[in-house]
Amino acid sequence: MQRVLQKGNIVILALIAVLIFAACSSVSPAEGSSEATNTGDIAFNEGSLKTEEPVRSAVDFDHELDSYVPQKDHYNFYFTYKTVHPWWDAVALGMEEAQRQFLDKGITVTYEYMAPEGASADDQTKRLLQAEQKDYDVIGVDVADELIISPVIDGMVDAGTKVMTFSSSDAAEGCKRIAYVGNTHNYEDGADLTEALCKKLEYKGKVAILVGSKGAPCHEDRAKGARDTIAKYGDMEIAAMEYDMDSVDLAYELTLKILKESPDLDGIICCNMSNPVGAARAIKETGSKAVIVGMDHDQEALRYLDEGVIYCLGVQDCYSIGFDTLQVAVKIADGNVPGELFPEKTDETTTVIYQKDAALMLELLYGDI
Repeated sequence: MQRVLQKGNIVILALIAVLIFAACSSVSPAEGSSEATNTGDIAFNEGSLKTEEPVRSAVDFDHELDSYVPQKDHYNFYFTYKTVHPWWDAVALGMEEAQRQFLDKGITVTYEYMAPEGASADDQTKRLLQAEQKDYDVIGVDVADELIISPVIDGMVDAGTKVMTFSSSDAAEGCKRIAYVGNTHNYEDGADLTEALCKKLEYKGKVAILVGSKGAPCHEDRAKGARDTIAKYGDMEIAAMEYDMDSVDLAYELTLKILKESPDLDGIICCNMSNPVGAARAIKETGSKAVIVGMDHDQEALRYLDEGVIYCLGVQDCYSIGFDTLQVAVKIADGNVPGELFPEKTDETTTVIYQKDAALMLELLYGDI
């Protein structure tokens, strides 16, 4: 059993220890915890009296393979995603757990899990076409740019390759990919985070949007949700919208630039896991009072949330995405199509957390007390 990792992903080994810690520190249902469900709904908990319940259910570590009996005793997959980043390391943890459970059943699953250092649709195209020439049972892709990558997927499927999408970005509508496992509600995530910001600002003020990677469906959809929400309120305006290309450093520089051009900025909407960190660094450095909302579970971002520099974060259940991706890939490899065994789109959850939730989330995910 061996999978190949892109350089930089050895941080997964540290995260495994985190996972063990999190599993040991969780409470039983009788003590008031709740299990996450794959409904795709956004769970708001700012006013909840039971802080632990939504935080503990934001990432569901309790998974077991279903009753499906694989047709082979060995599978080999190829997965590629937008860029090397801790977000996808968390997805890999779920894959590893599914891999372990398959091995317990006498089924060996090997896979390559590869990505470039920087998001690039051209790079992703080359990786997919190279993988197509090898003997993989299924190829999975987290789409870097739906306009560029979707036709590539169509060509691969037409040639007989089994292709699925996973993680945070599906292909374009009508693409021939077999199935998708991941976030199906990115537009709603962007809209709901922006609604939380608007409410905090009493529905008036000037805001900026940090999008992420140009063309990435998840980032573009969240930004559209943000823009549409701002448009509902006459006293809200968008001062700037910038692409930080999933770079913390670039997000930091762009935030400084925006603050220089709009020193009266009231808020920043961050559409990926990197830009809340970059934005928070700039806000803290300059002393700006701009309110930040953003995505996901970066450790530094959670610390800024705990300090109050960030107002709220939408945490995706990356672990479930990884586990479900591997399980669906096995079924696709056996020739199954969406239906009774798995849906065309497997929905995963996003939970919005606030300052009072940050310490527990840090403890659960990083052992940071």
